Amino acid sequence: MRKADLCLSSEGAEVILASSSDEKHPPENIIDGNAETFWTTTGMFPQEFIISFHKHVKIEKLIIQSYLVRTLRVEKSTSKEPVGFEHWIEKDLVHTEGQLQNEEIMAHDGHATYLRVIILSAFDHFASVHSISAEGTVA
Repeated sequence: MRKADLCLSSEGAEVILASSSDEKHPPENIIDGNAETFWTTTGMFPQEFIISFHKHVKIEKLIIQSYLVRTLRVEKSTSKEPVGFEHWIEKDLVHTEGQLQNEEIMAHDGHATYLRVIILSAFDHFASVHSISAEGTVA
């Protein structure tokens, strides 16, 4: 099976929910394949977004590019609807002054139809997610 970046909108992924939205930095920027665009939070935490794959996938590696994110949790669901999420990954990220945080996470038991990404805390009042990449296959 062909490995692909399952989180790209060009692969059929869609952001179906975001807890905040700025018209200049919408949540769809997370999955557009361009690290120059981003989604920004609006100052309160936690903040979250949900990505739908519209199919069952097996994720082997996640790469998250963000700025000023302190603690990040990823939950997954294999349901047909975005319900029944289970805790999957939680990471404290390193503050990288003036640079994007590039967090690469090897995934275990990465079967999902939806991902919920929750920013639990940040290093400032605002944080941004520039991209999320999920390397894997359609199951």
